[in-house]
Amino acid sequence: MSIGTCYVCFDGDNDIRYYRLMQAWHENENFDFTFKNAHDLAQARDTSSEETIKKSLRLRLNATDVFIVLVGQSTKHLYKFVRWEIEVAISMGIPIIAVNLDKSRSMNSALCPPILKNELVIHVPFGHKIINYAIKNWPSSYKSHVSKGNKEAYVYKNSVYEELGL
Repeated sequence: MSIGTCYVCFDGDNDIRYYRLMQAWHENENFDFTFKNAHDLAQARDTSSEETIKKSLRLRLNATDVFIVLVGQSTKHLYKFVRWEIEVAISMGIPIIAVNLDKSRSMNSALCPPILKNELVIHVPFGHKIINYAIKNWPSSYKSHVSKGNKEAYVYKNSVYEELGL
């Protein structure tokens, strides 16, 4: 279970604090949380043109092993970049982890971006233990599900949460 490069997709206006918290978990030795951040690979500045930003984002996606979507109150309404990032990740066959900021353990149909609703995506609540578990385990599980033709939303069983002390 090696840690691959993670691409984190989120509402930059409303949910950046959750992304920053993930970075803090990674930096804090008291947390068992490790991720190689694809955002460190190429810069994408808000002042750049849409085309330039998407070019930088695609460079990050090309180096990505697992794609994390932080699902907040307005994520499903963001089309310019968030939906585009999700579309590219799906087309590239990158395993996707939908992290519910409302802490739901399953897909929250009211908040989940429509593009993810019929895709093979693991849905987990926001928390360092379960996200870390998903980063380490979902990519290989995803490949197994794809090889069997499974293509639906997936959730971890309660036993996984119990094993993690959640």
